[in-house]
Amino acid sequence: MARSESLLRQPRFKILAVICFWFIYLLRGNPHGPPLPLLRRASRLFSKRLTIFQTVTLTLLYLYTARNFSRLLHLETPEPVANLYTRSYYRATWVLTALDAGFWTAMRIRRKPIRDLCSIIFSGYYLLSPVRAAEKVRRVRANITIDHLRVSWEKSTTPYLKFFTNLLHPAPNRFPPRPLHIPRPKDSVYQDPIDAVLYYEGTREQLAACTKIVLDFPGGGYVAMSPRHHDDKLLAWARLTQTPVVAVNYRKAPEYPYPYALHECYDVYHSIISSKGRVVGLQLPHGVRPKICITGDSAGGNFAAGVTLMVLNHSTTGPTGHLPKHAKPLPSPDGVVLVYPSLDLNMKLWMSDEDLELIRKRDTINTNREVVRKKSEYYEKTAVGHSRPPSSHGLKTAGGDLLAMSNGAANGSNTNGHPNGHPNGHPNGSLSTSTSTSQPHLTLTRAPGQVNTSPHRPLSPTDEPTTLLAMTSRLSYLHDLILTPEMMRCMIILYIGPSLRPDFQTDFFLSPIVAPDSLLSRFPPVFFLTGERDPLVDDTIVMAGRIRAAKEGVRRERRRLGLEIREGNHGDRVEVRLIQGVSHGFMQMGSVFRQARKEIARSAGWINGILGQAEERCYEEEEEQGIEGFLKEYESEEEEDRPLEMARKVRGRKGSVRSLGSEEDLMGRRMKGLTKGLKGEGLVDLE
Repeated sequence: MARSESLLRQPRFKILAVICFWFIYLLRGNPHGPPLPLLRRASRLFSKRLTIFQTVTLTLLYLYTARNFSRLLHLETPEPVANLYTRSYYRATWVLTALDAGFWTAMRIRRKPIRDLCSIIFSGYYLLSPVRAAEKVRRVRANITIDHLRVSWEKSTTPYLKFFTNLLHPAPNRFPPRPLHIPRPKDSVYQDPIDAVLYYEGTREQLAACTKIVLDFPGGGYVAMSPRHHDDKLLAWARLTQTPVVAVNYRKAPEYPYPYALHECYDVYHSIISSKGRVVGLQLPHGVRPKICITGDSAGGNFAAGVTLMVLNHSTTGPTGHLPKHAKPLPSPDGVVLVYPSLDLNMKLWMSDEDLELIRKRDTINTNREVVRKKSEYYEKTAVGHSRPPSSHGLKTAGGDLLAMSNGAANGSNTNGHPNGHPNGHPNGSLSTSTSTSQPHLTLTRAPGQVNTSPHRPLSPTDEPTTLLAMTSRLSYLHDLILTPEMMRCMIILYIGPSLRPDFQTDFFLSPIVAPDSLLSRFPPVFFLTGERDPLVDDTIVMAGRIRAAKEGVRRERRRLGLEIREGNHGDRVEVRLIQGVSHGFMQMGSVFRQARKEIARSAGWINGILGQAEERCYEEEEEQGIEGFLKEYESEEEEDRPLEMARKVRGRKGSVRSLGSEEDLMGRRMKGLTKGLKGEGLVDLE
């Protein structure tokens, strides 16, 4: 009795019970229904006027109308994050959500051929029912496991999905990827070889003559994905750069927790340098070492930055973490390309004063204005209709105003004694970039020239945001459709493992963002590529700011000592590229998101520049191949698909990108997208 009651409490048994009851009643019971006079009389009446087809059609029409009744009357709940993305990226997330829902629905089927087929069938159903797909994905992510992550991220290699991907976006490479087994260096405490995959458009003889290598650490949340799940990007890089690309298939957590995978990546770099490239097929003359560009996306970006820091720190994979006395220090890589990297595993919610100081430095004010404003706007937009606290305007940190914007600045009055309220006369609003750090604490003062605002005056739509509430991107994009807090929490826990309690504030091999300035100042040329709406975008902005600040500190010290300073030093190059309205993982969406193929080509141009080749070569080759829609002029794209450039040096064709400094600041757009839902503006349905 108790067992039967427990079964009935489970939803699927209730559903099966209802289905079985009515099915048996339709077969055995009275065709006009239960013994109720009115019901049977109505049934006999309508059975004379309606055919079976009409009855079934009316029933389905009623169900459809009932399901969409609230939408017909504009009473439905809108999709909260649709206004955060560009339309093209949102369409791509719709496809990925349906695929995740379909593959997660079929993942419990044991036989692989049946499971692969059912995954595609279920995904097709969820493509037609995005609301159910979103609900399925939401429930799974609330209780995410390592199996769910691997099924979701490794689905691209399943036979049916791979067939459709090759059909939509065939790779014109002549040579397929080739497996490699790279031996460990002599100094390593590990003995087993490391698996890797070689992508190269040439024969073995041509490979032997190469002098340059791209060493890639593919992403996968530390727990999933091999290089073959990144074939689109790696094949394109091999084709566009004409350089061998070695992608490391490092071992994944939780079977191999931190720092095993990082040591594998470092050992590959060490082996390539110590063998002068022979371990991957190069045959260099005596005394010549290969040029190496290190790349990584997402978790692979963490490994790329970590390996670079290990090399700069003269570290090794030995048990003490220090270079033995008899060992020679390794040369640093020639450049680094990081694509939406995960650089801070400390999941904090609010930005520190030090991080904000990096963002609003005077020399990067134009590139980071978006960041400053968006992190300042959230409080006042969510407080519409309420009185303003006395200290919500004109707050100033010890390092200067976060934003000194007022009604006067908005109306074109003189703020801070400068035209248009901007210290440099910029018409887009006033932004103080004072960098004095004489006081370590937070001081609350009114910005000079700030209009005196009553504490009880209601907020006006024309008021400019000046709050110091600075949320991290992880909190700002809490409901991101690609990378959710539950997924990040799961990945970090599995990567660190149960037996390790690291110090997130000092372990810069785990969180490269906390590396000391002495290492960051020697960082090779580094290029960052990420989406503006990525939950990890702050990792990119702060890391780039710290590297710039460290290099500037060295130049300042050399200037003080009267030493020579090389102007335009290529090694000091730090470039950050933000793509507007895009979140995480876009480089793997080439089949459904055209912008991804453009960014793959642009990153190939960065690699060519690092390795001493012409950056424009990749664009020319792609245009010659005539791949449809691959590299059209950006100015012909819709406004939403135009990326933003954050860099001191903007390269590429004229008019191909928009300057970040000429637009609203990144923080402003971030918080504007988050708060539109609170104000009922610009919300989009899921279906």
